[in-house]
Amino acid sequence: MALIKWSGQNVWEPFRELGQLQEEINRVFGRSLAPVEWLPKNGGEWVPKVDIVEEKDRILVRTDLPGMKQEDISVEVEGDLLTMTGERKHEYEKKEGQAFRIERSYGTFMRSFTLPSTVDATKVNAAYKNGVLEISLPKREGTKAKHITVDVK
Repeated sequence: MALIKWSGQNVWEPFRELGQLQEEINRVFGRSLAPVEWLPKNGGEWVPKVDIVEEKDRILVRTDLPGMKQEDISVEVEGDLLTMTGERKHEYEKKEGQAFRIERSYGTFMRSFTLPSTVDATKVNAAYKNGVLEISLPKREGTKAKHITVDVK
């Protein structure tokens, strides 16, 4: 078996293809058949990366949101659903000349996660520092893990 160097080309991007399909359908029929709310907006194809770690007393959610302002980020807990939304605005201003390459993602995003029943939703807190949103989801007192010693006979 031969190894081939990956060039990063021909990567399948399903959301881009769905957006292109919707545009083609709209062009053929002259109007939108149905609103596609979940497709990326404002030219952005951005879904921020998330780390979720369970600790002894809490679940910790860390999300990379570089270049965003605190007022452009929203965190909500409703029932057993944690939802993060926000918008990273496009910083490029067209002046004389052209941009050679724009790869940074921008636009709106939304990430939602179902919370386990062990989380105390009334004590959730969030902090944003150095481009990282950190959400602490404390566990309820009665649901924290207990260490049980097993006797071997």
